[in-house]
Amino acid sequence: MKQYLTINEWSIIEESFDPQTQEISESVFSIGNGYMGGRANFEEQYSGPSLQGSYMAGVYYPDKTRVGWWKNGYPEYFAKVLNSTNWIGINIGLDGTPLDLANCTVSEFRRVLNMKEGTLSRSFTATTQDGKEVKVESIRIVSMVRQEIGAIRYSLTPLNFAGNITVTPYLDGDIKNKDSNYDEKFWNEVEKKAGPEGGHLTLKTKKLDFHVTSAFVFDILLNGEPVAAEAEVLEQDKYVGSTVNVPVQSGDQLVIYKYAANVTSRNYGLGQLVDAASAALQSAQEAGFVALLTEQATAWGDKWKESDIIIEGDVSAQQAIRFNIFQLNQTYTGEDDRLNIGPKGFTGEKYGGSTYWDTEAYCVPFYLSTADSAIARNLLIYRYKHLEKAKENARKLGYRKGALYPMVTMNGEECHNEWEITFEEIHRNGAIAYAIYNYVNYTGDKAYLGQYGLEVLVEIARFWEERVNYVAHKDKYVMLGVTGPNEYENNVNNNWYTNRMAAWTMEYTLEALAYVQENEGSRYAELADKLELLESETAKWSEIIAKMYYPADEERGIFLQQDGFLDKEIIQVKDVLPENLPLNQKWSWDRILRSCFIKQADVLQGLYFLGDRYDLETKKRNFDFYEPITVHESSLSPCIHSILASELGYKEKAYEMYLRTSRLDLDNYNNDTEDGCHTTSMAGTWMSVVHGFGGLRVLNDRLVLNPSNPGHWTSYSFKIMFRGSRLKVTVTDAQVTVSNETEVPASLTIHGKEYMVNGLGTVSAGGASVTV
Repeated sequence: MKQYLTINEWSIIEESFDPQTQEISESVFSIGNGYMGGRANFEEQYSGPSLQGSYMAGVYYPDKTRVGWWKNGYPEYFAKVLNSTNWIGINIGLDGTPLDLANCTVSEFRRVLNMKEGTLSRSFTATTQDGKEVKVESIRIVSMVRQEIGAIRYSLTPLNFAGNITVTPYLDGDIKNKDSNYDEKFWNEVEKKAGPEGGHLTLKTKKLDFHVTSAFVFDILLNGEPVAAEAEVLEQDKYVGSTVNVPVQSGDQLVIYKYAANVTSRNYGLGQLVDAASAALQSAQEAGFVALLTEQATAWGDKWKESDIIIEGDVSAQQAIRFNIFQLNQTYTGEDDRLNIGPKGFTGEKYGGSTYWDTEAYCVPFYLSTADSAIARNLLIYRYKHLEKAKENARKLGYRKGALYPMVTMNGEECHNEWEITFEEIHRNGAIAYAIYNYVNYTGDKAYLGQYGLEVLVEIARFWEERVNYVAHKDKYVMLGVTGPNEYENNVNNNWYTNRMAAWTMEYTLEALAYVQENEGSRYAELADKLELLESETAKWSEIIAKMYYPADEERGIFLQQDGFLDKEIIQVKDVLPENLPLNQKWSWDRILRSCFIKQADVLQGLYFLGDRYDLETKKRNFDFYEPITVHESSLSPCIHSILASELGYKEKAYEMYLRTSRLDLDNYNNDTEDGCHTTSMAGTWMSVVHGFGGLRVLNDRLVLNPSNPGHWTSYSFKIMFRGSRLKVTVTDAQVTVSNETEVPASLTIHGKEYMVNGLGTVSAGGASVTV
């Protein structure tokens, strides 16, 4: 781990140029707006280590599955969000020599991600091999207001020479994904047109026929005056550009404004793409770069009003939580229920940009509390729309009924090709069901059950019914051949978490059925007919719930991760030699599977989800056993441990895990940030503050807060939206203050005492030092 980024409350700052960290910085400094985004690549050409990446939400490619041994049930393809047209490019020539930081001496380098206003800026002085010095300053946005627009201001000042600077703004669609299975390029050119002031380029995917049209225009000013030089038009395969040659004197300032629009066939007819891009582009250029910056700052100001977390007395922690919130808000905005949240957002290609169970387990809580409830609802609608595909997935694996949601998907179809995950990591079904419960419990929107939720719950319950089998001599139902959240164990029997979530899902489905039957009788009858629901089914679910088998160790008073777990040699992580960590980069898979070491929360994941079902002593015994043997080599692990540690009063452990989850990418804990940021786990970082230190729960339709202070902060505050109210919760050792920023009153419980916060009112309660 190498910390090279400057600590700052509102910005991520890099103050020197190091080619060894360039790809990490490209991930960390990424920008997007939910519709499109990209890595923090340089505008000018760069021949050093780099992953050029621009991505359009929802545009993907079914790359043919590549495995050594094909097994029945494997998906035919692995879906990938596509590396799309590079729209940021502005190549620079200094008297014919390309400006390329890989071939220059670089000084005064500074790159800044301004999270408060949503801008990426960079400045440096470069000295070419023939001694020319040039100062460069750039600022770039992906507009939160105009979703199809990106804009750049790029300025050059020659410091010690007079000569010719050539400027070449361009669009380059001749790109490929780094993770292409067969090193294949996924795009075909449809049309292009270059002109002296810009151009456009339309590409389509070789499969599925997604069309993307990118267009750009540019303005060049020398010392504030428009440059009248004639442009040379460039057209190549999947490429359009314009080159302008500008004579300059030492000290002149040359400024390039580049505006780009990216539109897709997801939103427009094929015959409308060029006109739509042109219209968006014209509007942006007419508004001008300064106006776009102002719009951007205002839009981000509104985002921060809803979701900011303020930490006093710990700048490192403050920077980290804002970085996580920033990345989440620029990755998913919720307007389009066809979209979901890829594990890397717009920051890289690993995991294909597809939907995982991360969304339901980690992201839904963030959007429930920081945005209108319709945003989280759309994440659930996404899964509802894929229900038929989930049923097909179950049939492909031989199940007669029920739905198995995919581990990895773009369109509802499974596209993951590691057998121990595709076929065995079926606990993801439990996360889908839990998200429905979480949404309904938090928002009070019980109408969702009859509208959408119940259909999903019933089909998941049917899957669990068929997946278990009855063992007569135990008089129990068991589940064989599964992989739990701890992926350092494969093909185990009776993973406690999977069994527990299966039984809980059936239990919640029965509750939901009873609610709809009692309150929406006609809708219940309609659904019962549509689903062909039988009394024998619900009776069977009740039997399975009552007789589900859960492995346990009575002597230790813990739930066993799976049958036979204690047959392993139990060694704590602190006793592993540092040179053997991380295990997934140092040990063979065989050695990992035989060890006791846990990749991420497994039993503890269940104790977090179903926290109201278990007392503190049960949680403590399990935490004390499992956390010391957990290596946290999944980005999803530290946040759950931080939340439980907070609840148990383990302040140092809670803070340690908070820093690990919040600064995972900023400090490159897992030595993999160059592949992209861990976007979905960033929601877990938010959870570690609000659900962990803040102790937020919703019980019996009431907001519950049990705040604690990890001991490193003077104070902290967070905002939560709850059933029409927006509440600001401020925590110090002396008191907890809740201020209502809306007219809608809210009832809540703080440290066991009930309060009513009237519209625009404030209440105070005992401080964080109160024992939870």
